[in-house]
Order: sequence, then C-alpha cells, then structure tokens
Amino acid sequence: MVQRTGGFRKKTRDRLAKHPRDKGKVSTTRLMQVFEIGDKVIIKQEPAIHNAMPHPRYKGRTGVVTEKRGYSVMVTIKDGGKTKHLISAPVHLRRAAT
Repeated sequence: MVQRTGGFRKKTRDRLAKHPRDKGKVSTTRLMQVFEIGDKVIIKQEPAIHNAMPHPRYKGRTGVVTEKRGYSVMVTIKDGGKTKHLISAPVHLRRAAT
C-alpha cells in the first residue's frame, strides 16, 4: 500500500496565510496574553508560531478555557453533538466578547 499524503497543515496554504500588512513578528502582547478558567475564546491560529497550534479545522470556533497546562490552556468546544478538548497556546486564541 502507498502511504497517504498529508499532515497537520495539509491544504492550509490560503487558510493559514496572513494578510500582507499583518506579516512579520508577533507582538509581545499577543505572546504574553493570559486567560483565566471560564474565559470565552475564539480559535484563530497564528501561522508564524507552530507550537501548540490547534488543528486548522477548528479555526473560528468559540470555546471556553477549562484548564491551564503549563504555558498552554485547554479549550472545550462543541463539535456537532460532541464536546471536544483542544490544547492550545494563548497566541492562537482571541478573547471573545461576552
């Protein structure tokens, strides 16, 4: 059998591309943002930073921070009828309006 091609960032050339004005280094404020348990967040991947990036299929989803795991946080989202837990670095999250 032939090994299936593709991986974590498969078909994301346009999905994870930045606007030309947003290219460059990530601001320190984005890197150092802190989330508390119970905060509502939006998943928006930062393509320049690969560590602790949630899967691109969850881009734009809204979830709740349920746990802190060192530098990262665990976000709980609803996907269809199921509850899923994603581990993500804070740089890949935005605070949602409540």
